[in-house]
Amino acid sequence: MVKYEKMQELLSKRAELQATINLFPYDGTPEIKIVSNKKYIYIRKRVLTKITSTYVGEFNETLYNQLLKNNFEAKKLKKEIRNINKELVLLGYIENKLDKRIILNIEFAKSNMKNIIYDQAVLEGIATTFPDTEAIIDNGKVNNVKAEDVQKILNLKHAWEFILDKDVATSKTDYYLSSYIAKIINEGFYLDGGRIRSFPVTIGGTNYIPPIPMEFKVKEKIDNILNSKTKDIDKAIELCLYVMKTQIFNDGNKRTAVIFANHYLISKGLGLLVIDYAKINKFKKLLINYYEDKYIEDIKSFLRSCILKVKSR
Repeated sequence: MVKYEKMQELLSKRAELQATINLFPYDGTPEIKIVSNKKYIYIRKRVLTKITSTYVGEFNETLYNQLLKNNFEAKKLKKEIRNINKELVLLGYIENKLDKRIILNIEFAKSNMKNIIYDQAVLEGIATTFPDTEAIIDNGKVNNVKAEDVQKILNLKHAWEFILDKDVATSKTDYYLSSYIAKIINEGFYLDGGRIRSFPVTIGGTNYIPPIPMEFKVKEKIDNILNSKTKDIDKAIELCLYVMKTQIFNDGNKRTAVIFANHYLISKGLGLLVIDYAKINKFKKLLINYYEDKYIEDIKSFLRSCILKVKSR
């Protein structure tokens, strides 16, 4: 029993380290190239037997030093991952083959990630077009979008990448996972964005004021939802609504809630919960009613209609 607990601990740590690496905008060694007496920054990386070079921008000492620091940190984290892999081998761990439904679900999410993130950005009121969102996801920057909104979109990308990691996808959906998702969602805005909220908040459009959450009660409620006898899709919806209404974290609760619920769906191979941008106004009205304990089944029915099923090949 102790051996398996150690394996789970190492797998969770490995997934967390990989998620941290994914937060770095570039993976590789920064280098300076001089063209026509001007300096430019590139990122050099070996891919299989080839050396690739990715353009970053004109030379800026602050940016260059930050890239050097990121590269140093990434190398340390990768070394930790290698050591963890060695420990797992010594414990007799064998990489499990994922259930076919989960593999299809992960592939489905990856192939639709840009659309999913755009829908979530609209839900949050982020002023961006789909082409801008796509450019941010691909390149980490765009000229005509506020830096704050760029950061939010990148954080959504990193949070989705985190739950689509094969180790994370099959790990337990619990309070600690939701906390780590919130931490990624709030990266760059809060020192510890995954910490439980400790101050009062208000919600626009409603008189409902969520009580300050208690960690043990949040853990207990999430466990009760997961251990209930309802269908798995309904459990995912309950998780989503609970995080939103409770406002567990300092910020980003709707983003966290949707991704948290999707982790549970993906772990069961049941599809994706996607609130299409065209349905967001309707969803917001239903959510206000839900906050005020009105027409509760309406929003649940609405969210069931937002589940995108994965078709078997």
